[in-house]
Amino acid sequence: MNGDRGHQEKRCQGVPASPGIARGPIHVFSIETDDVVKYHIDPAHVPDEIARFENALIQTRVQILEMQQRIAEAIGAKDAGIFDAHLLVVEDQTLIDEVLRKLEADQCNVEFVFQEVANRYVESLSRIDDPYLRERALDIQDVTRRVIRNLQGKSPRPFLSVDQPHILVAHNLTPSDTATMNRDQVRGLALDLGSRTSHTAIMARSLGIPSVVGLHDATESLETGTPALIDGYHGLLIIHPSEETLREYDEIERQKGAIAERLTHLRETKSTTSDGRHIVLSANIELPDEVDAVLANGAEGVGLYRTEFLYLNRTTLPSEAEQFEIYRTVAQRVAPNPLIIRTLDLGGDKLSENNESGDELNPFLGWRAIRFCLENLEIFKAQLRAILRASVNVNVKMMFPMISGLDEVRRGLQIVDECKSELRREGSPFHDGLEIGVMIEVPTAAIMADLLAREVDFFSIGTNDLIQYSVAIDRTNERVAHLYQPSHPSIVRLLKMVADAAHANGIWVGVCGEMAGEILFTPLLLGLGMDELSAGASLVPLVKNAVQRLTMTECVNLVEEALLLDTSAAVLERCTEVARRNYPELLS
Repeated sequence: MNGDRGHQEKRCQGVPASPGIARGPIHVFSIETDDVVKYHIDPAHVPDEIARFENALIQTRVQILEMQQRIAEAIGAKDAGIFDAHLLVVEDQTLIDEVLRKLEADQCNVEFVFQEVANRYVESLSRIDDPYLRERALDIQDVTRRVIRNLQGKSPRPFLSVDQPHILVAHNLTPSDTATMNRDQVRGLALDLGSRTSHTAIMARSLGIPSVVGLHDATESLETGTPALIDGYHGLLIIHPSEETLREYDEIERQKGAIAERLTHLRETKSTTSDGRHIVLSANIELPDEVDAVLANGAEGVGLYRTEFLYLNRTTLPSEAEQFEIYRTVAQRVAPNPLIIRTLDLGGDKLSENNESGDELNPFLGWRAIRFCLENLEIFKAQLRAILRASVNVNVKMMFPMISGLDEVRRGLQIVDECKSELRREGSPFHDGLEIGVMIEVPTAAIMADLLAREVDFFSIGTNDLIQYSVAIDRTNERVAHLYQPSHPSIVRLLKMVADAAHANGIWVGVCGEMAGEILFTPLLLGLGMDELSAGASLVPLVKNAVQRLTMTECVNLVEEALLLDTSAAVLERCTEVARRNYPELLS
């Protein structure tokens, strides 16, 4: 795309949602709504309307599940889980009952009744100043359109089909829009609404589409065909980019490409500091297919294997045999490097088809992870037995999530021993010396790390939850997200407490949260004494290069200084100074 000499360049500042640079003509997308005509229904035909409604809900559910499956196969089960909220809409008994009551009272066609009820829900949620509830309003709108089209006997509306490369500008996109758009032609996304934690932003990052959200009025002020450039690193949408701007971004892309090319050559090298301290650099995965990326990026095994995907989007629980085959296959592929399998970290609410868990006001602090497993021994033991059987590949390790005290650890280890006894009686082989660790992500676990370290073989720190729970913030809430600070002085102290307790008791300690992949904090984590870092596979080369350029002396000095600082900003500034001094081009 050439600079547009006839127009002045205009820069629109939004929120960076997905990194990268994209050029192309704009295509402004607006949602077309289906007209719903109201007509009277004879009371004798109300049962027929109810049947039509039930069939439309079933048909919509099937469509959502099919779309969810396609996304799971394309970009992973975690991102396909975005559609769980859509499924909840078509299964919402409160909404369904209200439609049925109104249908009986008004005696008019069910699509009109359903649209009225759903729109009232949407309006109520949209008025609430909470980003999570606004996302739910978008989910209801998306599902409403699907249900109505099914009631009208129409096929699902195909998403915008543009056969030329373009930057898609929209007020907002539903997850199904993002999932079904022509990704070969969409170079970038620019949205009026949204945040970094919105569904669309999450999926854009998974798909590798540079994106800017939170532009407010882009759809009203821009026209299809206008040349534009997206800077997903800084949240910029540049309209009519000048020749100078295009040259500037050509150079940025060249530099980014050169860095990426150089990092690919690090695959066979070790993550060892320049003064000889080796840090184990692992990768986090949730799907067996991701092992390809682990190997391609030169990670030393898998530091966190999230097993939740096995339990999602299905009507039956995975059997012991099914789990064993998957764990065994992954272990063999990453051998001789370690495979650390985290036991099920999923709330009972997400297993509602198989378990009566009831609704929870705050599922993040509720009946989930180890708490759920200790009360559902049949589910827990099936997984433990599968992991134990897979441990004949001696690179397998296991860890319990969301540990808050000794009782949970001791009860978990007791159940492992019971499973070992069962396998011995059956003659099923396993590795009796299987290493078992715990995740440190609850403040109580960090505070009593010295006691926990006597019971287990290693610690893995889940910084995402540890920070969230320690600072008492919901990092997806726009109002308080700025308080989610890995450099908070209390977090630095907690991390040091955990590392010191581990080493004092002769066990190793790693970090598997997002902090492990943020190279601004690599010097801090090394100085704190972390033995292992486990990040997203694509980040491994970047972190490895950062480690190779650091010295432990400098990292330890950084921590000594950080422990004397009293604000998050001061700690972050000091970390940034060290990172910039050692690998400035990696931070650009």
